[in-house]
Amino acid sequence: MASSSILSAGEAIARIAYLSSDVIVSVQPSLSTDSEFSRFLHQYATNKASSLICKGVPEVQSVRHNADPLLSVYQPVRSGKITTVTTSSNILVKSIPHLYRLAQYPVVIHVSLHPAGYPDYGDITSIRNVGFTFLQSISLQEAQDVALTAHALAIRSGKGVIHFFDGANSKSDQPIAHESRELVTKVINTDLARQYQGARSEDSSLYVSEGRPQVRNIGLSGDNARPTADGSLLHAERVSGDASPRDPSSASSSSSDRKNSSSVVSEAESATTVESQAKPVSSEDIDFICDSIWSQMRSHTGRKYSAFNYTGPANADAALFLFGSDPGLFAAEFESATQADFFRHVGLITPVLYRPWLAERLTEALPSSVKKLAVLEQVRRRTTKWGPVLLDLLMSLKASGSQQTPVIVGYQLGYLEYTTITQALSGIFQNLLSPSPIQSLEVGAHEGPKGSLNGQQKEFELSQPKLENAYMKILDQLFGQRLFIANALRSRDAGAQDTAMKASPEYGFGSLLARKEHRRRFVSEVQTVAKTRDFTTDTPQKWLSHWALAATDTTQANKLAPEVIQRLSTDGSPAAYKLLSSKGLFYKESQWLIGSDAWAYDLGNSGIHHVLASGENVNMLIVDSTPYSERAAQDAARRKKDIGLYAMNSATLTSHPWLSTALVMAYLPYNREDDNPLTVLQETKKSVDLGYWPLYRWDPKAAEKGEQAFKLDSERIKQELQEFLRRDNHMSQLMRRHPQFHANLSESYGSEVRKVQKRKAKDAYEALLEGLQGAPMTVLFASDNGNAENLAKRLGRRGKARGLKSMVMAMDDYPLEDLGNEENVVLITSTAGQGEFPQNGRNFWEGVKNGTDLDLVNVSFTVFSLGDSHYWPRKEDKHYYNKPGKDLFARLAALGGKQLVDVGLGDDQDPDGYQTGYQEWEPKLWDVLGVGNVEGLPDEPPPITNEDIKAASNFLRGTIAEGLQDESTGAISAADQQLTKFHGTYMQDDRDLRDERKAQGLEPAYSFMIRCRLPGGVATAQQWQQMDAIATNLGNETMKLTTRQTFQFHGVVKGKLKPAMQGINAALMTTIAACGDVNRNVMCSSLPELSELHRETHECAKKISDHLLPSTTAYHEIWLKDDNNKNVQVAGDAVQDFEPLYGPTYLPRKFKITIAIPPHNDTDVYAHDIGLIAIKGDDGKLQGFNLLAGGGMGVTHNMKKTYPQVGRMFGYVDKDSVHVACEKIMFVQRDNGNRQNRKHARLKYTIDDMGLDVFKAQVEELWGDKFAEPKTFHFDSNIDTFGWQKDEKGLHHFTMFIENGRIEDTADFPMKTGLREIAKVHKGEFRLTGNQHLILSNISEDQLDAMKGMLKQYKLDNTNFSALRLSSSACVAFPTCGLAMAESERYLPELITKLEGVVEEHGLRQDSIVMRMTGCPNGCARPWLAEVAFVGKAYGAYNMYLGGGYHGQRLNKLYRSSIKEEEILGIMRPLLKRYALEREEGERLGDFVVRVGMVKATREGRDFHEDTAEVEEDEE
Repeated sequence: MASSSILSAGEAIARIAYLSSDVIVSVQPSLSTDSEFSRFLHQYATNKASSLICKGVPEVQSVRHNADPLLSVYQPVRSGKITTVTTSSNILVKSIPHLYRLAQYPVVIHVSLHPAGYPDYGDITSIRNVGFTFLQSISLQEAQDVALTAHALAIRSGKGVIHFFDGANSKSDQPIAHESRELVTKVINTDLARQYQGARSEDSSLYVSEGRPQVRNIGLSGDNARPTADGSLLHAERVSGDASPRDPSSASSSSSDRKNSSSVVSEAESATTVESQAKPVSSEDIDFICDSIWSQMRSHTGRKYSAFNYTGPANADAALFLFGSDPGLFAAEFESATQADFFRHVGLITPVLYRPWLAERLTEALPSSVKKLAVLEQVRRRTTKWGPVLLDLLMSLKASGSQQTPVIVGYQLGYLEYTTITQALSGIFQNLLSPSPIQSLEVGAHEGPKGSLNGQQKEFELSQPKLENAYMKILDQLFGQRLFIANALRSRDAGAQDTAMKASPEYGFGSLLARKEHRRRFVSEVQTVAKTRDFTTDTPQKWLSHWALAATDTTQANKLAPEVIQRLSTDGSPAAYKLLSSKGLFYKESQWLIGSDAWAYDLGNSGIHHVLASGENVNMLIVDSTPYSERAAQDAARRKKDIGLYAMNSATLTSHPWLSTALVMAYLPYNREDDNPLTVLQETKKSVDLGYWPLYRWDPKAAEKGEQAFKLDSERIKQELQEFLRRDNHMSQLMRRHPQFHANLSESYGSEVRKVQKRKAKDAYEALLEGLQGAPMTVLFASDNGNAENLAKRLGRRGKARGLKSMVMAMDDYPLEDLGNEENVVLITSTAGQGEFPQNGRNFWEGVKNGTDLDLVNVSFTVFSLGDSHYWPRKEDKHYYNKPGKDLFARLAALGGKQLVDVGLGDDQDPDGYQTGYQEWEPKLWDVLGVGNVEGLPDEPPPITNEDIKAASNFLRGTIAEGLQDESTGAISAADQQLTKFHGTYMQDDRDLRDERKAQGLEPAYSFMIRCRLPGGVATAQQWQQMDAIATNLGNETMKLTTRQTFQFHGVVKGKLKPAMQGINAALMTTIAACGDVNRNVMCSSLPELSELHRETHECAKKISDHLLPSTTAYHEIWLKDDNNKNVQVAGDAVQDFEPLYGPTYLPRKFKITIAIPPHNDTDVYAHDIGLIAIKGDDGKLQGFNLLAGGGMGVTHNMKKTYPQVGRMFGYVDKDSVHVACEKIMFVQRDNGNRQNRKHARLKYTIDDMGLDVFKAQVEELWGDKFAEPKTFHFDSNIDTFGWQKDEKGLHHFTMFIENGRIEDTADFPMKTGLREIAKVHKGEFRLTGNQHLILSNISEDQLDAMKGMLKQYKLDNTNFSALRLSSSACVAFPTCGLAMAESERYLPELITKLEGVVEEHGLRQDSIVMRMTGCPNGCARPWLAEVAFVGKAYGAYNMYLGGGYHGQRLNKLYRSSIKEEEILGIMRPLLKRYALEREEGERLGDFVVRVGMVKATREGRDFHEDTAEVEEDEE
């Protein structure tokens, strides 16, 4: 290709565009004038140079800049061709409607900013939100590299890219070498391009589909990208080629049946099907793709690129953000700055990736030391005080969460001469560094020179081709002085300075309307003045009166006009002079609009409609210069010969045909404006002879004179024209015969036909369904945890497979008034609370229970109910078992319903749970409905499990990124809800608002909980401030200190989830693996009194945590980005993630590790999968750990196969090997844990099933080492020590009481504010404890008084609470936790308040009693180790457990089941009194209740359910 080196940016870009495209649309000043790209493009095409993308020679289409050039892009895009545009910036704003559509396709637009040297960057900012990705280059080398980036990015993302540059910036650069074809081939990804080329749209409309989503089916690394599951890489709409699974023609019959019958698949099933849907491209995707491209380029060339380019000192105090020309000039000035200059020691930053605007990348590029930031924007047409780039920067830096945001001052950059740059910079930075800088100053001259690289900008000035002169002369000869061309290039009547605007037919049409109004006013003025005696003689009055009477008659007015003008000219009066100033209005003008490709584009494609619809008497001459060629014949969007047909159809189908409007279609085919007239004539003759351009005339009024309306002047005629003539003749005869039908035929015939078609299609479709399916079966469900819902949906699917017409929906979603019209109704409900209906069935039940007008005589029904016969063990509570189902069955029978089969009862206590009863009940139903013996039933797919979700998630990706972008709901899919746990977040909803929102027709108030991963619970003061800001700005303005020693945020709505994640990571924390089936946050004793031992132990906690982290890059891909830009996994599996520790399915269940430092068991070391007991040596330093394994808290009420467990001693391990020992235990659990039953999947069950010795032996075999004998240790308590303590280094620590870990401000206790203010001055640490409290650590002696003062000021120094309250702990529960059955955090403080009177009365205020409460049996607050525990059973009802070990070493035992507050107080008050009176010296309450026989001691988890104090009573 061409020469061996590249001299200009235009050449560099043209070459890359040619190599990377099938079609290049070259936008030029005119067809005979080259742009800075076109000369090279035509040269390559003429030489038939090869392309890397196009199989042949790429097609170069030259289009004028004023001729709606982007319209030419649609046809090749629809044909599956990789299309590029090279253009100047003056087309962009006018092309905004096209840009919005084309943004959804891999179209690259290379934009040369004009005028070169001082372009208006406002052309770019004006279109920044059209959906394109924007890249900027500055130097010659950058022009080539960024052009390559643009093409690779478009192909990999399926999204449009605009690459813009100012050619003047690189005009002095040295020549560069061509980029190697090898690199271009690798970066472009030709294999992926082939898939785009194979996708052809069937859309035949003028434009490509605007609703097409951006598809993220790509490989960000550029290698081995694959298409999506639907077979289409580009289009969401159907494309030609093989049918995809989404195409109805290829869908399975079963799935078609499900779709047609409106059944609802399960949440888990629907979650997996979303994988086949198109994935929208996100900003993070663009970021990842660019990084991948630039990484490839860097490895090949050594040149580095990033989203923002920063040059200057790494510790600069100030910086200049430039969005304009000549950054090299500014950089040179900065480098040569002296100490006397205001702009010394400053940096320069310019955007390479302008859109999407990546705030995180900007923050990375900008040194944290920058305190002042000047923003120069070369935007001339400022419409607001603040420039668009300034606003971008403000939002980015504000959202960064940085403690100190730089002061930002905006400037408008004008034209700067080289000699004035120093002065300009001095002024900029002098203002920036002043105490009160002035905003929006203009730097430089507002108007710059008009020059460009190709000389003056005259090449973009519109001119009329000489070839069109013949038509202009004809008009002039026909109409003479009466001719008025509203959009003539040299017209002074249009009232516009902009030549292009003045020449546009739209503007001309407006000016014509104004001129017509002006003439009407002029006629009135003439009539008025003719009645006065303001003239020198009476002669003008006479002629003016005659003219006024004939002013609307063209012939008479034009005949009188010369005489009137002559008389006024000789009169000499002021009145005469005034009329002569508008003498042209004396003539009844022949007013014309000209449509020309060359200078008046485009009256042809759209303007014609507006002119005809207006009913104005406006004449039009439309010149079509498109030659007859194969391309032109295919591209109907660029052809104007059909305008005549449109106009004739318009006149035929409206009741007001044009008045005396003339529409002249002129054919003037040429390839260049300077073509030889003979060539034009030959092309014209060929077009007419072939019927491409038929010559005809049509006058709708000719029929009134008895003449033919249509006259054909050429021999060949098009089929479309023949169809028009046939229809015109038929409709004319019909309207003459039946005048009363005229209006309907002309105005609404088409719309009425469409309505009838839709109605008949719907009726036919419904009839088809009726014929295909058998008897109806309506399945209604009420479900809280999903079991009843899944059962109902499965029943519906099975019914369809048997030929029944099944419909499945929630009870509350069903219109109760339709119940009497049903034939067969099946109701499935679970049991909630104290025999209550689940939340989505309560309104239905109330309606059925209280309805007096329900008549179910013709309705057959049955009910299946899910419950637990042991959930309410006391005899008086037995009636709660399956109460909703029983009550519903009885009520429907009472309303006259006919029983299909008896009520079915599912019992969780049966061997297979509720399935045992269901399997007996369902066959009876099929038999009654007559479909019990159907053969050939399809095999049912197994239910989707968590293991399936993990395996199909592509290492925890799922469709999380796509779900976050779905603004139609605040939720994410069911599968993604499981996967986001691994990322540290749970989806929740405000359960307090469920009923209210449902009544309003709204979805639940969804939000997310985010949990940080913070090994050992140690945070800096800066991190505390950042966490506080996240809670305030992105959450519900509170923080939760959890029982796992970390921060937890609630109330984060989906739209703020990603910013919150980014904010947490910006604080050098993370959320990865804070939840999910992985090793979670590693805990460590806070130990304020021994700081050195704590430091060593904390280091081990961090080491274990880091060692066991998952390796997937999905977290960075979805939420932020990998810091070193490696391990970036993207859609398409181009780079395959690898999990060396976990594998693709991770662990069977969650895995928890904690470290306790004797004598404090403040982290409940026995309650975790691995518990490490720190052993210190004789020197006081950490030596190693005794290792416990197999602890765990999760339980299911009344399911004795589930139980809590304490860790079993494995032995001693050295501190240097402890992380390896933990890893091997996790490996054995990974490979042996139960993956079929999640309720039996924790490590505690694996050890119990395998046997402790067998499990330990496998660990040692993997490890290659053995556990030593455990060392001696001793625990005193598992609570925190409150108040001030001093460590061995002389540093002070204060443990403050945070009730249940909730950090919030209240009217009388500004806790959150106080901690934030302390964090601003605190120089030490914040330590979170495992009991949900907080330690202000490492306070030096000189800070002590200040800290004490602030603690007192904000009431944080108060530890004067009862020991019972100080030792209490509760989980979150209502309103956000979806698992909660009862209150916890909101109720426990109230309960303690009611007990504190008894505590005080009996002298127990200072006696610690470990009391814990949870809203469900999953055990987040570790209740099973508490001396007294309350575990939620139903709203307001709790199971009460007693006898846990005070040191956390012994499990407690059930004492009473399902008791409410009155019973709780009735038990606790006498118990506390008895304990105070009868306890032995130093005896704790947990030991006391065992000694006195209230409960038996629980030796280990497997006897947790044995010998409980409350024995279940059998029903009598």
